[in-house]
Amino acid sequence: MKATTGRRRAIAKALTALLPLAPYADMEKIRTDAGAVHMKTLPPSIAVWLATIAHVRHAHTDYEKLLSDGYDRDSARFFVIEQTNIVLTRWRATRLLDADDEDE
Repeated sequence: MKATTGRRRAIAKALTALLPLAPYADMEKIRTDAGAVHMKTLPPSIAVWLATIAHVRHAHTDYEKLLSDGYDRDSARFFVIEQTNIVLTRWRATRLLDADDEDE
C-alpha cells in the first residue's frame, strides 16, 4: 500500500529539509522506504530519518561486510557511525548520527 498524497508530500518536504544535496537515486530509495507501510504510524520527519540512516548504513558503509564477518547488529552499527556521518555531511544533512542515540 502506498502512502496517501498528503503523506507523500510531507515525506518529500522532510526529505528535502534533511538532505538538500543527496543524489537523486539515494533520495528516491529513501522516499520509498519512508513511505512504506511499517513507517505509516511515524511522523514523516522520523520516517525519513530512519529510512535515511538505514539506506546510508546498507548502501554506503561497511555495515554489510561487518555483519558477514560475524559482528552483531549493534556492534556493526557502532563501527559505521563515522562512515554514515561522512555521507550525511557530504549530502549537507541537517542532522548527524550520534553514538549515544538509541535504536538508530
